[in-house]
Amino acid sequence: MSKLAQNVQTTTLSRATLMFPLALVLFEFSVYIGNDLVQPAMLAITKEFGVSSSWAPSSMSFYLLGGACVAWLLGPISDRIGRKKVLLAGVIFFILTCLLILLTDNIESFLTLRFLQGFGLSVISAVGYAAIQETFEERDAIKVMALMANISLLAPLLGPVLGAFLIDHVSWHWGFIGIAFLAFLSWFGLKAKMPDYKVKARKQPFSYIWDDFKQVFKNKTFLGMTFGLPMVAMPLMLWIAISPVMLVEELGLSSMQYGLAQFPVLGGLIVGNIVLIKVIDKWALGKTVLMGLPLMLIGTLILLLGMVWKDYFLHCLIIGMTLISFGEGISFSVLYRFALMSSEVSKGTVAAAVSVLMMLSFFFVIELVRVLYEHFHLWAFSLSCVALIALWFSFPRMMLNKIMQGRKLRGEF
Repeated sequence: MSKLAQNVQTTTLSRATLMFPLALVLFEFSVYIGNDLVQPAMLAITKEFGVSSSWAPSSMSFYLLGGACVAWLLGPISDRIGRKKVLLAGVIFFILTCLLILLTDNIESFLTLRFLQGFGLSVISAVGYAAIQETFEERDAIKVMALMANISLLAPLLGPVLGAFLIDHVSWHWGFIGIAFLAFLSWFGLKAKMPDYKVKARKQPFSYIWDDFKQVFKNKTFLGMTFGLPMVAMPLMLWIAISPVMLVEELGLSSMQYGLAQFPVLGGLIVGNIVLIKVIDKWALGKTVLMGLPLMLIGTLILLLGMVWKDYFLHCLIIGMTLISFGEGISFSVLYRFALMSSEVSKGTVAAAVSVLMMLSFFFVIELVRVLYEHFHLWAFSLSCVALIALWFSFPRMMLNKIMQGRKLRGEF
């Protein structure tokens, strides 16, 4: 096992220390809107490239696959040379890929660039989030993560509306130009405000990365919390990936109506994060998860009710997804903290392991549900959401109870 001495001292949340998370969340917003603005435009893009609309969800799944493929390397590298250097380089790479996609003229090259753009997801999750967790004390780190989530949620709220505007009035190309510009602004903020903790040179060879990962993946608590994360986040990811086809093609909504349908669903996630920030200092850490997941399960059952009650399917869909997103809002940041702190290995490596498992899970589930959707349509989406949340009540729930019992025995609130 390797532990890196990084001379990191946690700090409390203040107006001055908040500048780094705000700069990071601007990049996070750029990366997220790089998906949420593009997804509603995918029907137009697939038509432009002369391929079936069934390719539309692949834009998101390849984006996520790109995030999974480099996380294993970015985290350990940032442990060794410093998070700031890796983060700044990652922002520049993301900007370049956003500009290069403007030159694509077929679906294959488009998806290749989407894959490369997905590296930005790893820069955030394997490097940026690790820096946040190291910089701030436990509950402040959770507050910062929830606050960042709320700001970054402007991406899926604004993305569909902006995407619809681009389709109707200009071209999808301008979306990537705007995304590259936002990422460029975030680079300056990160360069000025991100703490630059010095890492001590390690004498072990770089091959020790494998040993670190083996130790992380042998940790049952880590596996329980980390596999629980995509189960909690996946229903909303499926909504973002499939809702353009589901709402516009299947249910006949206009592009603007599709954009407006995102507001209550993603608004639930915003409210959930706000509630988490309000109660995190008053409740035992993990209690919000024990409340949030049953709410999410109720939300998935409402989706099934809509499948039976066809005339009110759209209403049940919006209500059910809103409950699901609210439950995710009060749960996800806490689960992420538990996953990251479940191992003693250096946090860049642990964050990379979390990112790899999450992104691969997202990719395979989205592609699987995409194929199922072609055959079973709305049933495929609804049953997939039910199955994902129901699975959380197995091994992940058991590991969460174990963590909370351990904290109680140690006298940790």
